[in-house]
Amino acid sequence: MARIAMPLAQDFEDSEFTVPFDRLKNAGHEIVVFGSKAGEIVIGKRGQARATIDRVASDLDPKEFDALVIPGGYSPDHLRLDRDVVSFVRVFAATGKPVAAVCHGPQLLIEADVVKGRKVTSWPSVRTDLVNAGAKWVDREVVIDDNLITSRKPEDLEAFCGAILSHLDGSQEHRAHATG
Repeated sequence: MARIAMPLAQDFEDSEFTVPFDRLKNAGHEIVVFGSKAGEIVIGKRGQARATIDRVASDLDPKEFDALVIPGGYSPDHLRLDRDVVSFVRVFAATGKPVAAVCHGPQLLIEADVVKGRKVTSWPSVRTDLVNAGAKWVDREVVIDDNLITSRKPEDLEAFCGAILSHLDGSQEHRAHATG
């Protein structure tokens, strides 16, 4: 199954981490939660979820992952100040493998300079930032532009997770055909 990287920091949107994490894990995928300090316990902004940071970005090789999933909340804004996290996102995005971001998650994509010319969605307050970074913003529950998957809010998580899983299934099939 796929190996998925999830960047996380304090004050993430609880459900935007837990729902994709659980859906992907239940589908048999391995999730590596990374951030600024390995071993740190981070708590969601609603206080309903907590997670332990498995690794720091500087210790990860983007080539070892099959997808990148960025939860929203205030976490992406905190992480955009971490050069190693931003570099990981930038390098991973260049691989062409699935990159998914929900709500405020695209803030990290802006910082990594990977949204220019791409069709995306986000929480409404991130719209102007995305447009200023060269993205084409649309208001839909899930927007797929090649390998880039974006959604707006917690109510969109069902469609968001479905799109990620579908993309991973397609990627797995493609790899099997390419190597078999």
